[in-house]
Amino acid sequence: MSLRSRFLMLAGALLLVGLVGVWFAFERIAEGIIEQWGKHVAEIQVRYDSARLQQPLEREIALSHQLADSTAILRFAREPDNPDREAAAIEEMESFRGNFRDENYFVALRENGAYYHNNADDEFADDPLRYHLDPDDPDDAWFFRLIEEERDFHLNVNPDTELGVTKLWIDVLIRDRDGSILGMTGTGLELDGILRDIVDIEQPGITTVFADFSGAIQLYRDPEFIEFASLVQPEGQKSTVERLVDRPRDHQRIRSMMDELRDLSDPEGEVRTDFVQVDGQRQLAGIARLPTLDWYEITLLDLDEVMPVRHFTPVLVVFGFTLALVLVLLHMALQRLIFRPVAALEQAMARIQSGDLRPVELPEARGEIGRLMRHYQSMAEAIRNQTRNLETKVRERTEALHEMARKDPLTGLVNRRGMDELLDDHAQRARHSGEPFGVIYLDLDHFKPLNDTHGHAEGDVTLTRVAERLREFLGPDDRVARWGGDEFLVLLHPCDPERLSAMGQALIEAAAGVETPEDTPVTFSAGGHLAQPGEPVDEILEHADHALYSAKESGRNRFDVL
Repeated sequence: MSLRSRFLMLAGALLLVGLVGVWFAFERIAEGIIEQWGKHVAEIQVRYDSARLQQPLEREIALSHQLADSTAILRFAREPDNPDREAAAIEEMESFRGNFRDENYFVALRENGAYYHNNADDEFADDPLRYHLDPDDPDDAWFFRLIEEERDFHLNVNPDTELGVTKLWIDVLIRDRDGSILGMTGTGLELDGILRDIVDIEQPGITTVFADFSGAIQLYRDPEFIEFASLVQPEGQKSTVERLVDRPRDHQRIRSMMDELRDLSDPEGEVRTDFVQVDGQRQLAGIARLPTLDWYEITLLDLDEVMPVRHFTPVLVVFGFTLALVLVLLHMALQRLIFRPVAALEQAMARIQSGDLRPVELPEARGEIGRLMRHYQSMAEAIRNQTRNLETKVRERTEALHEMARKDPLTGLVNRRGMDELLDDHAQRARHSGEPFGVIYLDLDHFKPLNDTHGHAEGDVTLTRVAERLREFLGPDDRVARWGGDEFLVLLHPCDPERLSAMGQALIEAAAGVETPEDTPVTFSAGGHLAQPGEPVDEILEHADHALYSAKESGRNRFDVL
């Protein structure tokens, strides 16, 4: 055998061994990068999916709390047999109905079990009292269980057999001023719409699941997996997230991650990830806890679908050609053209594998190594862009959610939640500075006749004009909020008794300048209170509310101070 033949055989053997080694090394590095990148993407995807669910729900929850805290509802819940209280409460329910996303509400009273409901079609406007809850009826067990457990807020997918609907229900307890439970209120979201818009979003390789505090599945693309009325179902018989994974150890791992998140004092933004087996395939599970909803969000990523290894094939081909050239180059050329660039590329890939996505300065190279680096840079840039885009979406959704939760969508004023925060802030500042501030509680007189005569659309226009009129009279540091329905709350700072009286009377007179349909003038009944340093917010509001009540009792269209 000639030397040339032996050299060719040796070169071929070295090439074959080298290619096999490169294949295994490349496959391991690529899988490592994909796994690390997948965990990062899973965390971002979980936060993104969580924000998509919380955005529509936060507003509905805030409105439900406002309805539960409204004066008309509380008075009715205390005296459910009083016809006048009932009429005022129904009027309040209807004023909230149009603000809910699906334009429906329910109010259930603890004392007599009365269940009031009206839907988007206004089907029960004449008789919103649909039925009475029975503690011995299994279909009504959810109501008594929530009261028994004193859950101030609860989400649950549940069919209402009396109404013939299945919805994602938002349940909020109605509590009296002393904390006693008077009943429950809230709204329902169409299950099909939630599944279509939030859960079944047709992203290949990505599965989204929402489960309650016990792990029972609440939202999933296959409705057969959803555990309806999970609150009253016996433990051990619920359809839980463990159904989605194959092996017992995966069941334990899923439950362990949920327990870890539940035990955190501040789980906001925390995500747990691990690999599980789903339908015989290895998938990456990311889990986050949504403390405001008392739910878990689980995202399952099929990495073979989201980021297949075959996408790295061009890189492998270039690497193979480069290795073939190594056999015919001298040591100096190999060191300069191959080994140093490959070492730098390996370090860059290792940085990505460790989760560091910052750009890396790579040495200049030509030929196949240069193309390999450009392939790598393109891949790394694509990963960075996708990561930035996902992070931007999460940030934008979070900021929008924060803004929506504190702004009234109709008038553009601060809503009740935002004003609560402003009142707490001014009360704290008053304790330190010793300066009082003023609160004026405003209520539109005879607003229901305007709605009944000219329709709710005209009523909404009037509320918007009233809001614009109120803004014109406020100082730079004053604030006005839509407190609920046709009620407004004004915060005056700085303030003294003279300014409080002057502003109260000015606001009463300002109502005359609001443009309204003929024969329906707008007037205010208003009650004011000068909050002293150290005075609790609840007492401040109670004084203003009593003053407002006094103004109404004295004939309306006037301002009283208490």
